[in-house]
Amino acid sequence: MAVLLSLAAALAYGLSDFVGGIASRRTSAWPVAFVGTVAALAGAVVLVLVTPGSPTTAHLWWGALAGVGSGAGGAFLYRGLAAGRMGVVAPISAVGAALLPVCVGVATGERPALLVWLGIAAAVPGIWLVSREPGAGDLAAGILDGVLAGLGFGLLFAAMGQVPEEAGFAPLAVAQAVAVVGVALTATSLGGRWVPWHRSQVWGAVAGLLASAAAVAFLLATQTGLLTVASVVTSLYPAITIALAAVVLRERIHGPQGLGLLLCGVAVGLVAAG
Repeated sequence: MAVLLSLAAALAYGLSDFVGGIASRRTSAWPVAFVGTVAALAGAVVLVLVTPGSPTTAHLWWGALAGVGSGAGGAFLYRGLAAGRMGVVAPISAVGAALLPVCVGVATGERPALLVWLGIAAAVPGIWLVSREPGAGDLAAGILDGVLAGLGFGLLFAAMGQVPEEAGFAPLAVAQAVAVVGVALTATSLGGRWVPWHRSQVWGAVAGLLASAAAVAFLLATQTGLLTVASVVTSLYPAITIALAAVVLRERIHGPQGLGLLLCGVAVGLVAAG
């Protein structure tokens, strides 16, 4: 069940990035991101109102920490995009988002089976190859942003993995609220205009609701299985985005990306078998 929920999270995150990416191409990334985080917050609040939960102060702090990670990860991704280094920042950040929660899971006592470790070993290069753009430029120039973005997204996954089932979805709502503030502050600091001004930016709401669904699936996955498994499988979401771009937009899948997709498929099979 944990693997299925993690796959659902990866699918939803991949769809969210695909929708948000198309909307950003047509208008501007910052208002799309802001609308998306507001929609994700609204979705989380609805869940809090219609589902039971008894969160403690500690659970809410875990949610806030997850929101800080989400905001920081997005900030450094956008800084990489602004500098023309997304093809370098994206793969490093995606690998970091997978590996940091694995380290946290192992440190807190999780001991995945051998097949799961083999799946992780296949997933890391798979994520890198899928996310890496051909001719992305100077690797060294994007390393810092990529590492910091990966630490942010890894913190998001690791912190949400500490929220137990009895807490309900209030910590997730806190995380989304912090993320809304994070987007606005980051856009302002980078000189971006984040207040929506065009109706096409409403597509950010679709991306946000998909991201909210992904976060819910990931949270449930960590509550029914290992954080190491949930984080690695969920971090395969770039493969979904690339596949959608190939099918819907007819974008070409380059050789390394094809190999990455294959490795991601192998990783899912090994993790599921383990």
